[in-house]
Amino acid sequence: MAAARASLGRIRPESSILFLCDMQEKFRPSIAYFPQIVSVAARMLKVARLLDVPILLTEQYPQGLGPTVPELGAQGIKPVSKTCFSMVPSLQKELDRRSQLQSVLLCGIETQACILNTVLDLLDRGLQVHVVVDACSSRSQIDRLVALGRMRQSGAFLSTSESLILQLVRDAAHPQFKEIQKIIKEPAPDSGLLGLFQGQNPLLLNSRP
Repeated sequence: MAAARASLGRIRPESSILFLCDMQEKFRPSIAYFPQIVSVAARMLKVARLLDVPILLTEQYPQGLGPTVPELGAQGIKPVSKTCFSMVPSLQKELDRRSQLQSVLLCGIETQACILNTVLDLLDRGLQVHVVVDACSSRSQIDRLVALGRMRQSGAFLSTSESLILQLVRDAAHPQFKEIQKIIKEPAPDSGLLGLFQGQNPLLLNSRP
């Protein structure tokens, strides 16, 4: 029964963490839908702060790729520098000390590189992974599409930001709901997902294993 419940992918603030991956200045001109991706990730960050969900932020080789973009709103969060195409090796100690951790919510770039490898490393640790699909992108939309399908095949959950936010808050009676409602009042910006999902694309719509 425990395994069956785990497969539902339920998330709760007390057992979740938000990962923000490599949303840096030098990627701004090359990543498709970069402003939209960052805007959605910023929503997730605001909600995480309201619900006391821990937040971890990485930067890929910041000496060359620059700092995290200011519009993410991550001021006050110390970024962890990395060169690996996964967040996990650099965040190993943080993960090890969080014994109650069950679910990771993942935003950032690039989908086929650091996002995919982070997902596989987290799944390998036995954690549930929820990829915020409207907060992840790549330079190539083919890479983005195939990587999302690959993650789903491996056991990650693909969800939108609003779906995950409402799962976290759970109830309109929550003391922070009115603040969260202000964040999600306007729909998330279009980040090109409709084109990826059109035609019941088999890479994304096959049954989970």
